[in-house]
Amino acid sequence: EVQLVESGGGLVQAGGSLRLSCAASGFTFDDYAIGWFRQAPGREREGVSCINSSDGSTYYADSVKGRFTISSDNAKNTVYLQMNSLKPEDTAVYYCAAALWELYGSSWSRTGEYDYWGQGTQVTVSS
Repeated sequence: EVQLVESGGGLVQAGGSLRLSCAASGFTFDDYAIGWFRQAPGREREGVSCINSSDGSTYYADSVKGRFTISSDNAKNTVYLQMNSLKPEDTAVYYCAAALWELYGSSWSRTGEYDYWGQGTQVTVSS
């Protein structure tokens, strides 16, 4: 059974940093994608970033480019989202998700492309 567990959320002041972790277990797929999404109250879930397993290619939402960095540690089966220069509008529940194939182009940001989801971790940025 595939499980994704997020951690690292919390309360931080604007301009601060957080690092989210997504620990994956039960993975037996050769090529896959791990994405980070977020959902603020009253808003749709939106794609934040994605990383493909085979070539490490990455994608970012325009709103986080230059501030967030996605990375993976295959030995630990963990994907990270380093979030710097946080803004109040980054406040949301952050979810990681796994797709059973790699994602390219605009497909990475579509929730329907992912097969497994974590439970989410709250990130709150105060002004």
